[in-house]
Amino acid sequence: MMSKGMGRAGSSRCFKHGLAVAALIAITGSITARGQDFSRGRGRVFQPGNLVVSRSVYDNKSSNVTVGEQLPPNCTESNCVTAGYNGLFPYIFNNAPIDGSFGITSRIFLDQITPFGWPVNSLEVPNSLQPWITSKSNQVVTSFSSKSELSLNLSTDHRYLTFIGYVAPVNALDVSNANTPGVIDPTNPVPGAYYRVVTQLDEEGNYHFTETNAYSGDNGRAAIFSDLDGQNYYFTAGNAGNGSNPQPTGVVLGAGAQFIDPSDDPEIDQLPGLPTPVGAFSVTELGDKADKVGKDDNYRGLALYDSVLYYSKGSGSNGVDTVYFVDTTGKACPNGVGLPSPSAALPTAPFSAYDPTTGTPTNMCILSGFPTVLAKSSSSDHYPFGIWFANATTVYVADEGDGYTGGTDLYTHAAAQTLAGLQKWVFNSSTQSWTLAYTLQTGLELGVPYTVRGYPTGTNAATGLPWAPATDGLRNLTGSVDPWGVVTIWAITSTVSGNGDTGADPNRLVVIQDDLSNTEATTAAKECFFMLRTAGFAEVLRGVSFTPGTEDDQSIW
Repeated sequence: MMSKGMGRAGSSRCFKHGLAVAALIAITGSITARGQDFSRGRGRVFQPGNLVVSRSVYDNKSSNVTVGEQLPPNCTESNCVTAGYNGLFPYIFNNAPIDGSFGITSRIFLDQITPFGWPVNSLEVPNSLQPWITSKSNQVVTSFSSKSELSLNLSTDHRYLTFIGYVAPVNALDVSNANTPGVIDPTNPVPGAYYRVVTQLDEEGNYHFTETNAYSGDNGRAAIFSDLDGQNYYFTAGNAGNGSNPQPTGVVLGAGAQFIDPSDDPEIDQLPGLPTPVGAFSVTELGDKADKVGKDDNYRGLALYDSVLYYSKGSGSNGVDTVYFVDTTGKACPNGVGLPSPSAALPTAPFSAYDPTTGTPTNMCILSGFPTVLAKSSSSDHYPFGIWFANATTVYVADEGDGYTGGTDLYTHAAAQTLAGLQKWVFNSSTQSWTLAYTLQTGLELGVPYTVRGYPTGTNAATGLPWAPATDGLRNLTGSVDPWGVVTIWAITSTVSGNGDTGADPNRLVVIQDDLSNTEATTAAKECFFMLRTAGFAEVLRGVSFTPGTEDDQSIW
């Protein structure tokens, strides 16, 4: 049983709550990149009550990129740039400022750990580097430097774990900004085409793959499988578009929130249709002037609670960086802001009223109390990512920070942020809106640079900034509430650094505990984050979830 307290070693103020420190500090490194092969059914792979962390490992070969080669691959003359760095990590990602679409596909590992951080096993997801995988085999990869990918979510019945990747070989370049085969944008500078794929697996490690044409030009970020009320659907979050402005409306409008039917066929036999939005939002609902087409729907986080879908947007210079919900009643928010109706039901079909030509009508709303200011406004300072409901009146939102790398003050800038970290929002029944109670930051070490074995130190000559990563905020998260009302949250950190692409920084898994009933910031300041794990050289951590088969009352207890 988890103890009722958690603390950060060496700080007495952090012992109000705490896990056993000796257990926590046992895992500060990384599980081996090789992992164990459980991909062909060898009994139960995942034990109920444990955690799963999604990790990607870059295949560190200089030959992956040749200095002087043209990027993106197969580019036309007007779109081509020249690679300045070979494939060795992390210098390869200095190509990102040269090629705005730069990325390289990499292997996915699902690491099972106990809630205390002890390693259990590691499952390598099918990929082209495995000897039994051919071009006709089911396989999936991620884009190593795409920091918003590989969120992990349990299905509504808790039997399955889901995430989104690409149907592509390992070490393919610029896949994350390529088109999908069924939605070609001729203005996209990346001419390749790759299906995105929702990957589902059960506690025995059995896979189910569903290809989609959604997220052409960009990436899928999260997926949840729902079987509520006889459903059998995926709800997904992401973004689309990588072409010129104006981009074709069929590519980007309503692309962020998708409704996908699972397929029973092998990947090689699947022929997915056009993307089918489950929801869409426009700033015109707030009375603001229309933004760049599609960018209002650039979603990063996804949650399903009490038959309502919630999405977060926290990046880009368009739209509103805030938390949204899908209104299936059509009455919850006539002015773009509101609360889900108690009678609301999950969508059971794509948004049939949605017009892909005009993008109207819209059926998504900003959750009442959350920010409504435009992202382009100087007063916009929220960057929400992961969403986790502790109960109907308490929601925790991971804020990844603003990602500032504009100068040598990047560390002090990160440390000065007041909203980056773990935000606790509480519903006020009197005002019928959500209120930010406080932001948990103690022990997160915002802006404090750290070292990773084998990773460069000093200054990156390509950027003129220090190589060392520092925490900037949080992205994906999951949580549990114990019988005494103590909330435990596990989360993945975001970073800033002088790397050419901060998405390639070795980041961390952290944990914190909070009193569910507390709303006082001074009390919360005594609660501390504790680091469970740092990614190793050429590794990144992306998502965290409880294992498939874990019921609510099995989480930790």
